[in-house]
Amino acid sequence: MKPELYQEIALTQDWEEFNLHRGDIATLIDYVPSPTGGEDGAILEVFNTRGDAIALVTVPVSSIETLPPDDLLSIG
Repeated sequence: MKPELYQEIALTQDWEEFNLHRGDIATLIDYVPSPTGGEDGAILEVFNTRGDAIALVTVPVSSIETLPPDDLLSIG
């Protein structure tokens, strides 16, 4: 099941080209179809700990997941 738009999600893998890592949290902005018929993409807005938007990226839908209700956020 796809996460709902404007929901916070976690990455399930590293994206070194965006300097993002597994477990990083972002806001799901939109879904986009693959131009080649492959996997759809998820457009994410990434914020720093102060709430400043620092990136807008597109990753495959399979590389995001909803946040479990019992997880705690931490700075690592």
